[in-house]
Amino acid sequence: MSITNTKIVYGLYGDDDDLLKAVKSIRKQGITIDEVYTPFPVHGLDKALGLKKTRISDLAFFYGAFGTTLASLMTWFIMNHDWAQDIGGKPSFSWGQNMPAFVPIMFELTVFCAAHFMSLTYLVRNKMYPGAKAKNPDPRTTDDKFLIEIATSDVEKIKNVFVETGAEEVTVKGDFVQSNDNNLVQEA
Repeated sequence: MSITNTKIVYGLYGDDDDLLKAVKSIRKQGITIDEVYTPFPVHGLDKALGLKKTRISDLAFFYGAFGTTLASLMTWFIMNHDWAQDIGGKPSFSWGQNMPAFVPIMFELTVFCAAHFMSLTYLVRNKMYPGAKAKNPDPRTTDDKFLIEIATSDVEKIKNVFVETGAEEVTVKGDFVQSNDNNLVQEA
């Protein structure tokens, strides 16, 4: 079992363009970036970090299909079994013939289910549910600053990289003991 002392080094940037240049430069040097904190979405950051495409759009399709199915079953049940009415001479017991009248209902429930379930999925996936602890290491990143987080055992090298790429502030936090056998991180 090999154990290395790992520290977390933070580089704080004041501009999104400086952040993008820094991320590209750091990745070219073969350094792994653990996390980037930004106050707003930065166009091109996901590509610069080498992140894979998210699958939330696939889930949105399934959530929308669920909404359409739910609306179809709901309108069929209500109009044919629960509260059948003769409206405008339309046949009561034929959902297929009356379906054009239900298109707005089906559309609205499709959008409703897709939007709400996607929001819930996003919040749960990112552990941002009510009562979750904030994981933001610097509160300024919710206002106007950008932060890159790198875990390393070679602190001086990473500090120099941050300074070279234009970081306004470099901070070193935490002594962690990382075991390479099972990738557990524990506070020392």
